[in-house]
Amino acid sequence: MLLALIFAGILISYVDRGNLSIAAATIMRDFRLPPASMGVLLSAFFWTYGAFQIPAGFLVDRLGIRRTYAAAFLIWSLASAGMALSRGAGDLLSARLVLGLAETVGPVASLAFIRQHFAGREQGLPLSIYVAGQTFGPACGALLGSVLLVSFGWRSMFAAIGLVALLWVPAWLFFTPRKPNVPARPLKAAPTVWPWRTILASPAVWAMSGCVFFFSYYWYFVLTWMPTYLTSARGFSTLDMGEILSIPLFSMAGVNIAAGWLADKLAARTGNVFGVRLWFAAAGLAGAALILVLNVMPGRAPVLPILVVSICSFGVASSNYWAIAQFVPPIPVVGRTVGYLNTLSQIGGIAAPLITGWSLGPQKNFELAILLAGVSPLVSCVLLFITGPRGLAKLKERLSDTYVRSDSMRESIQPEPNL
Repeated sequence: MLLALIFAGILISYVDRGNLSIAAATIMRDFRLPPASMGVLLSAFFWTYGAFQIPAGFLVDRLGIRRTYAAAFLIWSLASAGMALSRGAGDLLSARLVLGLAETVGPVASLAFIRQHFAGREQGLPLSIYVAGQTFGPACGALLGSVLLVSFGWRSMFAAIGLVALLWVPAWLFFTPRKPNVPARPLKAAPTVWPWRTILASPAVWAMSGCVFFFSYYWYFVLTWMPTYLTSARGFSTLDMGEILSIPLFSMAGVNIAAGWLADKLAARTGNVFGVRLWFAAAGLAGAALILVLNVMPGRAPVLPILVVSICSFGVASSNYWAIAQFVPPIPVVGRTVGYLNTLSQIGGIAAPLITGWSLGPQKNFELAILLAGVSPLVSCVLLFITGPRGLAKLKERLSDTYVRSDSMRESIQPEPNL
């Protein structure tokens, strides 16, 4: 039940953050905004979403998942619904900033829950369910948003989706236990000096940091500007755009779950958790780069198959990357670790809509934007190969040895098998 609620919570968060993308062309026309200004509005969500990732990790680690997630969900749903009252770009900007601030808790709380309740060789399927929520969200948002936009206008779209989502909050508070299986704080205080020298000297840290930035650039380009690309550059109607965009996103969710299940089986059989997940992630990133083919294939017919392959491949890469990322650190600091990586991810989210809006120009030419979005996962793929399973296993061992300082903490944080 809790995994289902985590799936639903992330799904709703992606619907809320993606609504502006669905309505971008209409809002630009109503408020007479150029593409560069819309790029700022699409990017604004990630300003606060990125800045507060690490503080959100501290909140989850200290206050626990249950009440922190419920409060954040309430705030972001009200901010999403409040965009219906916008009188101009300034109001939209303010609402997007609040939305980004509150949504920081969602991924941190979700990944911390999975880290606390599943062993390393069991995390592929739960992580794939979580990532499936990230893809079902934009898919549902594209379908539902386009229908509401055409039928009732963009103001009603924001109000309806934001207010209906509030039903999630009482369900979460009802089913989530007040006392988690693993305490939010370690049994003894963490070491006063965290091994920064060890962290900064590790090539794996720098490679994983760069990887998350570049593949996030691709993903947030798809989420923010792909609806406008489909309508402006390829000539699809609003309803057709919703259908074309939702099909690869729905397909990605199913592929994620199947790939997560398969990765779990292979990791358990081979005993090489990092090696299996790195190969899955690298193959997925290489497939995501096929979005580059859009620049050489004219017409409408190739768009759907290209997006299906590219987006589904990205889903396989994303779920396995986050399975690695939350498996490396000790449990008591996983929230902060995920918060740090999510901060870098959101820098990619800031860059993608801004750079795309700037690159389009008055003619709204998407060729450079597609090129940058397609090269980014290739760079991430190279960085993963530089990291290697040995580099990740070595980093995990060093962090665990440094963090676990006493026999009592060794009993509470058992070493995990199948590195």
